[in-house]
Amino acid sequence: MKKVIYSISLIILLTVSFGLGFFIGRANQPSILEVDDLCNKTLGQPEKVDFSLFWDAWRIIEKKYVDRKNLNYQEMVYGAISGLLGSLKDPYSVFLPPQESKKFLDDMGGSFEGIGAEIGIRKGILTVIAPLEGSPAKRAGLEAGDKILKVDDTPTADLTLDEAVNLIRGPRGTEVRLLIMRDSWERPKEIKIIRDKIKIPVLKWEMKEDKIAYVQLYHFTESAVYEFNKAVREIQKAGAQKMILDLRNNPGGYLEVAVEIAGWFLPKGKLVAVEDFGNGQKIEYRSRGNGELKSIPLVILVNQGSASASEILAGALRDHLGIKLIGQKTYGKGSVQELEKLKGGGSIKITVAQWLTPSGQSIRQQGLEPDISVEEPEGETEEDLTLKKALEVIKKL
Repeated sequence: MKKVIYSISLIILLTVSFGLGFFIGRANQPSILEVDDLCNKTLGQPEKVDFSLFWDAWRIIEKKYVDRKNLNYQEMVYGAISGLLGSLKDPYSVFLPPQESKKFLDDMGGSFEGIGAEIGIRKGILTVIAPLEGSPAKRAGLEAGDKILKVDDTPTADLTLDEAVNLIRGPRGTEVRLLIMRDSWERPKEIKIIRDKIKIPVLKWEMKEDKIAYVQLYHFTESAVYEFNKAVREIQKAGAQKMILDLRNNPGGYLEVAVEIAGWFLPKGKLVAVEDFGNGQKIEYRSRGNGELKSIPLVILVNQGSASASEILAGALRDHLGIKLIGQKTYGKGSVQELEKLKGGGSIKITVAQWLTPSGQSIRQQGLEPDISVEEPEGETEEDLTLKKALEVIKKL
């Protein structure tokens, strides 16, 4: 199973909602003795955990709940597992029922229906991490850092990340209303967005003056390695002598993709990132490439929508090659989720580690500070100040 690093933030339409799966009747309910035996033999901590409290609560519900004749036991089990994950207070550790687990994996393939924005929970507030290029969210004017206070008429303050995604997500052609607060605004504004089929953009490039290749990498999807390799060959054939790599509003994706792309710039065996499990165990991820582009003058553009795999790639190239990061501080996703399969097709997506750059810097919650800070004006403007600064800097390299 591939490890995936999820932005912030989860892609708003890549992430999944809590749902219901198959029904389990009373006959499948485990006995208290079975659970106690599990605690004794497997969990190994019966002295600290009184699991009988769970079954006491279960019996009270069965005995006294006013609508007890219509209890759905499978829904109760799923709710208990969701609550267990919720107690971790980590928005990226969630329970996925069978249907949602399959949907999550399908969505990572690259297309879905919705508004096309990535969201996360930052300081307890539902926040836009990055609107995808060419998406309804982008066209409606959503920006990285926008706070989502309501989805239609539902306040988001007490919603989990997946519950919020479930409300925002929907079939193409339908409308969703988001109450948005931006730091530069005095009061919130309602933004209406028509959902559409979203195809995750991967990459585009163009040649700037003085033979400078400008490469925009939008997402680390499965196809990003092929698209990047193809672009590099085209860039080399066009005679580019310098490169600007734009990772702004790139929310991340697959770890393997970040390592593969890093291999174009780093010799084989160079450390790209360290996976720190918090218990003394660490795994190192090293470049498998030939470093063919290691000598090309390069700068990287970042902002608060640059997350996870973007931060790993940017951090590795800065640590090893001294590449300048230009723009704004990155998001600080920096954690690793794994998908563990459960019986019946469900799964648990759980945070298992955090990312460190080759120099040992933690990305999680801290992000990467740019070497050259550029403040962009609010909204769409004709002039890209960050790109303008990057062109000034790279012409001197």
